Amino acid sequence: MTAIEFTRWAFEPVHIFALLTVVLSLLTAYSVLQTINLLKVKLGLKEAPRPKAKHASWFNWNTENKALWASVPVEQERDIMLDHDYDGIKELDNKLPPWWVWGFYFTIAWGIGYLVYFQVMSGPRQMDEFKSDLAEKAAIKEAFLAANAMTVDENSVTLLTDETALGAGKKIFADNCASCHAADGGGLVGPNFTDEYWIHGGGIADVFSVIKYGVLEKGMISWQETLNPLQMQQVASYVLSLKGTTPAAPKEPQGTLWTAPNAAPADTTAAVATPTAE
Repeated sequence: MTAIEFTRWAFEPVHIFALLTVVLSLLTAYSVLQTINLLKVKLGLKEAPRPKAKHASWFNWNTENKALWASVPVEQERDIMLDHDYDGIKELDNKLPPWWVWGFYFTIAWGIGYLVYFQVMSGPRQMDEFKSDLAEKAAIKEAFLAANAMTVDENSVTLLTDETALGAGKKIFADNCASCHAADGGGLVGPNFTDEYWIHGGGIADVFSVIKYGVLEKGMISWQETLNPLQMQQVASYVLSLKGTTPAAPKEPQGTLWTAPNAAPADTTAAVATPTAE
């Protein structure tokens, strides 16, 4: 996390609110401990603290403590004692601790500022933040998929069907494959990709493998040094998308009739084509 990212994270309203909650919780806990200590002194369970000698310092705990709590010393409590008497229990007119009062004022000011910024001015609405979060997550997902696409091999490759991927595959096919297989996939030196017959299998893994490793004895070179895994997946998916199309001058079928695993049995009466190079 960079310094800028940390600053943005630290100054998000929810984090500021969490910090204030922690600070107020600590002050409240300290206030409770102070009250318990005073009760112990009154009940004789603890000696009253002896006043410490003053030292010249930029920070004096006694002064700061008094300013923070505005507590009245035990020996002066008679001055703030009310006339109420509840079966021998009397009430002191103690003031609220200044830190609590100023914290209350701060929450009021914070609420007004929050209302003005988000409801009157141009502060981001919840829907805007939601859309921004969605866009951020989409970018993360896209980066993740792009990174993992570079690790695709013949064992993990899947058929791509979205228009963007097929469009990229079509361009790769036109630049590198059309000279042997024709621009429409009808076949020239290489076989026809629009029919049901395949020499090395017609699944996505089969086509990807042939593109990656080639079939040198048949004249098909290896493309793994020229194309990255994603590009090979894209062009392999495009090749399979040509099945069933009508090329201008289709080459005769080559190889054997290919049926996908778990698919219905193929028509065995069809003539088997003579295997040649793919």
